[in-house]
Amino acid sequence: MLRSIVFTLSLLGIISSTLLYAADAPVGSIGQARTNKTQTPQPQEAPPGGDFTLHASSGPVALQDFRGKVVMLYFGYTTCPDICPSALSFLTQALNELNSEELKKVQGLFVSVDPKRDTPEKLAEYVDYFHPNLMGVTGTAEEVAATAKLYGAQYYEAELEDSPIGYAVNHSSVTYLITSDGALRFIFPHGTPPSVMLKAIRYVLAEDKQQEAGQPKP
Repeated sequence: MLRSIVFTLSLLGIISSTLLYAADAPVGSIGQARTNKTQTPQPQEAPPGGDFTLHASSGPVALQDFRGKVVMLYFGYTTCPDICPSALSFLTQALNELNSEELKKVQGLFVSVDPKRDTPEKLAEYVDYFHPNLMGVTGTAEEVAATAKLYGAQYYEAELEDSPIGYAVNHSSVTYLITSDGALRFIFPHGTPPSVMLKAIRYVLAEDKQQEAGQPKP
């Protein structure tokens, strides 16, 4: 699956050496990893993806609820000091380039891997700082772990001595593009330029439009 993802992006002419889903891609919270001197978890290669149900401030949210839309998925947490804001900022820049009609067909999901502290209400307030098409979701520890496993997302708690927040959550930092029929299509390592994500989103939207018109995919 990974090879097909990279190959498709190569055909688009939007891939560079920094876009490869490499094991040494920047992941987790850099500051936290240094503080705790522990290995930052790496994302699992070639994850299968799949449907899940978590909870937003408005109630239960299932990936299936967004059939017909491209979904941009990211795992992180609201207390993350650097990596999460950076990743969501890049995603926001890509979303800001979409026109109003395109935005109707794109949904962002921010899955918290810190369910003990990140309530649905706190997540709603957090994602509101980035883009209106972003939704924050979480669940029980078991629900979050099951969802993360589907997408190969890795995370673990790390104690922070003499810190008021008590602990950090070291986590992989990857943005996933899920197609309108629920299939994992593209994987973007941390630091992927917004322009690359934008082109991939529009590529998939164009596929959907041609399929609706009964034409072969590009």
